[in-house]
Amino acid sequence: QNPPGLPSIAVAWVACLFWRSKLIIDWHNYGYTIMSLSHGRNHPLVQIAKWYEKLFGRLSDYNLCVTNAMKEDLWVNCNIKAVTLYDKPASYFKETPLELQHQLYMKLAKDYEPFKSRTESVSSNAEMSAFTEMDEKNGHVIKTRGRPALLISSTSWTEDEDFSVLLKALEDYERYINEGVKLPSLVCVITGKGPLKDYYNRLINKLHFKHIQICTPWLEAEDYPLLLGSADLGVCLHKSSSGLDLPMKVVDMFGCCLPVCAIHFECLHELVKHNENGLIFRDSNELAEQLKMLFLGFPKLEGKLHNFRKNLRVSKQLRWDESWDQTVLPLLGRND
Repeated sequence: QNPPGLPSIAVAWVACLFWRSKLIIDWHNYGYTIMSLSHGRNHPLVQIAKWYEKLFGRLSDYNLCVTNAMKEDLWVNCNIKAVTLYDKPASYFKETPLELQHQLYMKLAKDYEPFKSRTESVSSNAEMSAFTEMDEKNGHVIKTRGRPALLISSTSWTEDEDFSVLLKALEDYERYINEGVKLPSLVCVITGKGPLKDYYNRLINKLHFKHIQICTPWLEAEDYPLLLGSADLGVCLHKSSSGLDLPMKVVDMFGCCLPVCAIHFECLHELVKHNENGLIFRDSNELAEQLKMLFLGFPKLEGKLHNFRKNLRVSKQLRWDESWDQTVLPLLGRND
């Protein structure tokens, strides 16, 4: 898989010569465009990486890529013929049942304040989180009245995601509430680890919201799909370094039937269909307006959010193993 392909593609090519095997490269992006984010496009190392990827790409037997835009770019600029294999969610990315949502919220509430209940239950037999309430006698779970909306974003905290866009939009959202717009409180969860996490945490700590709570947990692997399947809206700030790959986090969100607001780049339309399964924005102002429109009257009124979720439910998108069987197995069976 490329990236990272330096030096693994060359090592794999040598191994294929020795074992008389076929070399298949799965192009998810270009390594040299990622390097250019920190070094600049004209840096000698970036130029060497670009030459390397083109050379060994042409030496491969088969090539897979994640968008039709990348397929065209590989052919036009590198003379590499590829087959598009869209990323698909694994089977465990799905909507989370309400009972499991409550268990997850109670688990997270032990470590993260935004998941704790803001009110006392009228019943002594009730166990409450910020979003749900369970009757301990019969185990019945309901969503709490006046609950906050749960917004989630995931990131590797790298240069290709500018989270100041989200933070500025949240400032505008807070202002809308203060001006009297009927919007719910927000719990904003940003998951992941990466080099810029401390930098953005310092920015978050300088914000003093009354109606918005932000937390940046590192989730256990089994909890991440459960949280996606419990959220009300996903936000994606991934800007492709090449403009040719698609954010896997949105693929996983769609697997959970979670509507998404995603920042625009060239080939995003191959995944996010504006006004059908989510919304595409270009800056913090547009994102703030979209949050206001989607959450107006929440949770009683969920017009656009409900429609987006309904469209995702009926789309019946392929899962990863099904997509692999349809696209890659025939390729592997060829003798040319």
